[in-house]
This record gives sequence, C-alpha cells and structure tokens, in this order.
Amino acid sequence: MSEDEISARIVATLRRDLLIDLLDAAEARARQAHELVRDNTDLTGRSARGLEGHARFRLMEKGFQDVCERHGGMRLEGDVIPGTDLQYFQPFMRFGGDKPGVLLGLASMPAPRELPTKNKSRLVGVTLNYLLTPRLDLEGGKGRAKPGDIFVLFLFARDPSRGGRLNEVAVGVIDAEYKGFLEYKTVELLMEAYAPPPTSTEPPPGGQPLVTLKKSPRAFKPPEQPDSDDATDNPSE
Repeated sequence: MSEDEISARIVATLRRDLLIDLLDAAEARARQAHELVRDNTDLTGRSARGLEGHARFRLMEKGFQDVCERHGGMRLEGDVIPGTDLQYFQPFMRFGGDKPGVLLGLASMPAPRELPTKNKSRLVGVTLNYLLTPRLDLEGGKGRAKPGDIFVLFLFARDPSRGGRLNEVAVGVIDAEYKGFLEYKTVELLMEAYAPPPTSTEPPPGGQPLVTLKKSPRAFKPPEQPDSDDATDNPSE
C-alpha cells in the first residue's frame, strides 16, 4: 500500500468532523491538565511538569475515547487483538464497519514528527501494518479488528515554552518494525484532503435574497455640482 493509498484509507474512514473534535478535545484536555496542577498543587519545575504530563495523557485518553464513541468508533473487545494472544492496555477505537478500516490509538510525541515511546499496546498495534496487507486471521464482528485494518495514531506534542498548549497535533502510521512513519500529516494539512463542506445556493426562507443590488444605480456626481432641485436653495443656509 502506497503513501497515497494509506492517506486515502484514512480520509475515507475517519470523518473530517471526527478529526476536528479530536483536535478540540486534545487542546482542551491539555489546558485542563495544566490548570489542574497549577491551581491545586504547590509543585514547581520538574515535579510539576511530570505530574502535568501524566494528567495530560490520562485526560486526553478519556477525551479521545469519548469523541471516538460519539462518532461511531467501537472499542475492541477483551483488550486482546482477536485471533492472537497479544494484549493491549490503551483504548483502541475501530472505524470502518464491515470493510477494511482503521484501528485508531492515541500517543504523545517527544517533539513534532518524532516517534512516540514504544509500549506494549503500540507494538501490538503496529503488527497490523506488516506490509499493510492482511496478516492476522481475524474474525468479523463489531468492535473487532478486521483483516486489512491499519493501525493509525492520533499524535500530539506539547509546547515546552507555553504551559497547557500543544505544539503539534497529527495523524501518523508507524511501520511494523517501529522504525519510522509510513504516513504523517498534521491535522491541519490532512484537512486539505477532505472535500470542502457543501455550500447552499438556495435562497433564504421566504424566497427573498439577503442582499439585493440596485437595478439602476445612479451615476456619480461630484459634490460641487448641485442637483437641479438644489439650485434654488438659499446659499446662505
């Protein structure tokens, strides 16, 4: 599967509104974590940043799952990749119905475009990306991975210079050996791949347009040239 085909799968499977809501939730949860530590502890420096990092990920993980479920995502059942004995410990949300789709996870990056830290869940997830072809004998059913699914991460990197802010939010696909991204786009750049929302050309209710143009606009007349009706006015007024 080429980079263009991966991008096409993501765009066809993950709706534009889903990505916008995930972006909004990520930014809101990052602010929430910062304010939680700032306003409710007396920690400073490294201790404050460490606690904020843990709080940020857990809050964002909850927001991630809530948004995905609201947009029809199904959490895999049993915390084991079907057909294997591979366990995962983070919410993996599946999109795609009965067709080959997307298994979506959440991860933080040390910096923009840097691979997130390896953990057991992500290492299990990227096994789906082995040559990006069906390699697992999986059964169908809602909330279960399908042959042909790809593992995609919703990624974020914090802004080290501004508390509670994110430096970059992106969507990425990591290769099965966990050595690099097969596809990486910021959410803003990925938005360009979606068709623009349709704009209505229908007239407003009542049949009257909101703005009308004069059918016979008056010709411009210099202010020093009086109208014929004004020629009889008293010049002293």
